[in-house]
Amino acid sequence: MNNSNPEQSLKAPKKLLSSPDYAQLTQFLIEPFLESPDALRVDCESTANPKKNWIRLAFEAEDKGRVYGRGGRNIQAVRSVLSAFAELAGEFVHLDIYEEHNEDERSVASSPRSTPSRRPSRPQPASASGQLASQNGDE
Repeated sequence: MNNSNPEQSLKAPKKLLSSPDYAQLTQFLIEPFLESPDALRVDCESTANPKKNWIRLAFEAEDKGRVYGRGGRNIQAVRSVLSAFAELAGEFVHLDIYEEHNEDERSVASSPRSTPSRRPSRPQPASASGQLASQNGDE
């Protein structure tokens, strides 16, 4: 038999006495998604009044799909947990994500966008007369 009063469970949650360690919490939430957890970089910056926290994440590019999840569900869940902790502490939190690139990719691409903006054109078929000349040996 449960002796707890249902009205007690509906009360607003208590405020945290101190600010959470957002860097450690973020690391705990993100590491399970990573192929190489050692590559994870977490940086946290705070302001005093109003209390705002910026968390910056960097990880290997190949882990992007697992970290974001299908439709962004994983990263949205991480943001929700961070926001819940921040709300309990009477703070705000913002999560920025940066991708780490392999050394090979860095040297090749100097701009943020390394892929061409449009598809490469298809190779044009050889003209019919050019094909006949090469088949006959007459060039």
